[in-house]
Amino acid sequence: MPPPAKPTRIAAPPLYLQADALKGRGSAWAIPHRFDSREREQYDDGWGSLDQEASEEHLAPKTQIIEEHAKKIVSGNQSPDIGFDLSINPYRGCEHGCIYCFARPTHSYLNLSPGLDFETKIIAKVNAAERLRETFASPSYRPTYLVLGTATDAYQPIERKLGITRAVVEVLAQARHPFSVVTKSSGIERDLDLIAPMARRHQVSVYLSVTSLDPELSRILEPRAASPQRRLRTIRTLAEAGVPVGVSVSPIIPFLNEPELERILEAAAEAGATRAFSIPLRLPWEVAPLFHDWLQQHQPDKAARIMARLRDMRGGKDNDPRFGTRFTGEGIWAELLQQRMRKAVQRLGLGRQRHEFDFSEFRPPSKMVGQQALF
Repeated sequence: MPPPAKPTRIAAPPLYLQADALKGRGSAWAIPHRFDSREREQYDDGWGSLDQEASEEHLAPKTQIIEEHAKKIVSGNQSPDIGFDLSINPYRGCEHGCIYCFARPTHSYLNLSPGLDFETKIIAKVNAAERLRETFASPSYRPTYLVLGTATDAYQPIERKLGITRAVVEVLAQARHPFSVVTKSSGIERDLDLIAPMARRHQVSVYLSVTSLDPELSRILEPRAASPQRRLRTIRTLAEAGVPVGVSVSPIIPFLNEPELERILEAAAEAGATRAFSIPLRLPWEVAPLFHDWLQQHQPDKAARIMARLRDMRGGKDNDPRFGTRFTGEGIWAELLQQRMRKAVQRLGLGRQRHEFDFSEFRPPSKMVGQQALF
């Protein structure tokens, strides 16, 4: 009888290993993050464990909600090229699964993968509204430009069940504190009862992110976000309700959604958008290998061309984090994109400056008593 085979160790997969796609997920790759000191090796124990692991890993995982009691909910902005002072993120991670999301690396700080974990393990800040009331009640607080959902989509699918964003908007409405929100979700229509009255007081603006008009591209690029046509309908619904609404054509990805720039702006303007902005694709930290992997899965014929053009705009690198260029890129191709954007918004009558807010009616929670807290 021959001796039993010795277990064999299989080398860890290379950085840009192409993984099979998971239905409804932007990435199937639980990519290690930059703070992870652990290394995993596949191990064949002679019982078919490698085949079993491969089968299990390709089952589409369900979304897991992890409740968090946040110590604070309002974050200050220290970046000189961002046009707001404060931000609120009711969640960490985002079910939409946009493969290009610049916020994916934030999951690294939680010892979670910026890949699959970012879109399947969602941190829900269940006490967000309570913390916001405390912030507004502070004697030192002064109202300023605030954006809801900068590193997550505040109206991602789980919001329909949890209502954390709704509770935050209720506090903003009660305090009459102006805010802006950027979203890919039609779920914001639910809160029109709060947002529309604020709009009449010049205290809110909404931007819908429309990355493509092609539903097939949108489905693989942003698998759990609303369809392009549904987002345009949301722009129309908000505009008809009197809410100042704009469109974000971001990120611009060369040879992928970049040819659609003018058509997206035209469709948004026709739906009622009055403002617009766009940002070239950014690939910070782990987003770069994730995007490389996605290109090899979904756009293999264009992958080299797309990356070459991106590097032309990013100083020869996948990403350029410098203030002043990270949101615009540099070089001839970046300048051509900016020129196309300027000409299109001018032709369509779209503004590029933020909506002006009225901060004079801000009321700290300590001054909200009785029935006044309802209006």
